[in-house]
Amino acid sequence: MNMKKMTAVLLAGAMTMAMGASAVMAEGEVEAIKAAGKVVMTTNAEFEPFEFKDGEEIVGIDVEIAKKIAEKLGVELEITDIAFDSLIPSLNAGKADFIAAGMTATDERRKNVDFSDDYFNASQTIITAIDGEVKSRADLEGKIVGVQQGTTGDIYCTNEDGSSDISVAEVRRYPKGMDAVSDLLAGRVDAVVIDDFPAKKLVEKNADKIMTLDEAMTEETYAIAVPLGSDLTEVVNEVIKELNESGEMDKIVSAYISDGTDEAAEEEASSDAA
Repeated sequence: MNMKKMTAVLLAGAMTMAMGASAVMAEGEVEAIKAAGKVVMTTNAEFEPFEFKDGEEIVGIDVEIAKKIAEKLGVELEITDIAFDSLIPSLNAGKADFIAAGMTATDERRKNVDFSDDYFNASQTIITAIDGEVKSRADLEGKIVGVQQGTTGDIYCTNEDGSSDISVAEVRRYPKGMDAVSDLLAGRVDAVVIDDFPAKKLVEKNADKIMTLDEAMTEETYAIAVPLGSDLTEVVNEVIKELNESGEMDKIVSAYISDGTDEAAEEEASSDAA
């Protein structure tokens, strides 16, 4: 055997051993988590009401689900906050056990992570200036659109695979949805495409200047991401199933998402009482 062949054989053997070790770690992740006494969730805490900062604490719908996962495992929950487009690389580098970040289970992402069962139906919403030119989904054609980097709104508007039916003139990518909205308010972009409920929260703060369109850009569902082959998937799915069957998932979502009905009712009751 010449040197080149020997080197190739050794490299192939090393790669096989590395892949085997990785598979064993993924298959035994639950036991490793229990041994460590903690489970690490990674997220991007710029996505109200799913994950956001309340003072120094990260809270939200995904955090409540993550707490239930930790409870199921009998361990403490630790949360790390990083940029959205760094979530999957961080998970695969072993810096976290799962991602809970209002993440859509796309085919492209499935190449790098496994996903739990869906737990929330969502959509990509268009935010535009009240007096702006964008009045419908079709009006995005040829416009400058702001997106949060790495999100499905980014993927859809950037349209690298040519599957989108709308061709925007330029996509401006931001680390936070709030930054994109700031540029919309300043007139530097014509619209922002971002997930529905975070969009509503962002519009609430500037309701006299911007609005969401009734027509959605896309429809999608959220899931929790885990390393490929991880046995943690089964535990997460059990938690999601239990939350749905008990009705607790609806309570969690309702606690963070309000359509204003309750507030209006309270104001009316207060007015009547006065």
